[in-house]
Amino acid sequence: MLMERQPELDLLVRLAYMVESRVVQERYSPHAFRTVAMGADGSPTEEVDRVAEAQVLSFLEQEGLDWNVLSEELGYVHRGGKRVLVLDPVDGSFNLLRGLPLATVSLALGTERLGDVDVGVVHDLYGGKTFWAVKGRGAYLDGQRLHTRPRKEGQELFFLNLNNHSTDRVRALASKARRIRSLGSASLEIAMVAAGRGDIYFFESGMEGANLRVTDIAAARLILYEAGGGMAKADGDPLDLPLTLDVRSSVIAWGSEEFFREGQQLGYW
Repeated sequence: MLMERQPELDLLVRLAYMVESRVVQERYSPHAFRTVAMGADGSPTEEVDRVAEAQVLSFLEQEGLDWNVLSEELGYVHRGGKRVLVLDPVDGSFNLLRGLPLATVSLALGTERLGDVDVGVVHDLYGGKTFWAVKGRGAYLDGQRLHTRPRKEGQELFFLNLNNHSTDRVRALASKARRIRSLGSASLEIAMVAAGRGDIYFFESGMEGANLRVTDIAAARLILYEAGGGMAKADGDPLDLPLTLDVRSSVIAWGSEEFFREGQQLGYW
């Protein structure tokens, strides 16, 4: 299986760099963040997202790939295959709009659910670094093997979604760690936990319809698991979303299973 998936990984990495090149060009356009449509998930589609998705579809055609596509803007595009490319062309588009260097393209391959995603790539659109994983083969940042870090008392760093719709549980967590970061790119933040740069990623919105979609987390989840971490809903229940835009969920992602269980016992999450 590992040998079978290597060509798919190579294709995703090539595709990520092509999207980066197109987005870099587009972000200097005066029309890059013009709303051009409403996405399949009900949120506005900016020109930069549309251009990135067009790049992906063009690549699939050029390579003769029959992968179906699931994207937050396009929705589900059936192209006759058994594999599904789960795509977030620009995760962190608001950061991109404001010139903050925190955005990725997220690409994952599966069939029906999060749990069967077996190839994932999260590519930093500014730093040019690539997080990737193949199921059963480990997780990597470019050529460096990734491992989550054990919890170190008094050295915790949490990635939290902090905004006016954050729940009381999110705000309470801000007092439980030595350091807090809120980057505005779920795939990047989860990948950072996989790389041992943070201990917890926690996203829970009190606004209906504002939690995360499978497109936000499919690639990063595999990278995190292959690095030794785990993921669940914010209340600790199992998280295995279908590959569809119909369901959203809160998310907790952790590096240390022991720390996650300790937090459950203490009522942190």
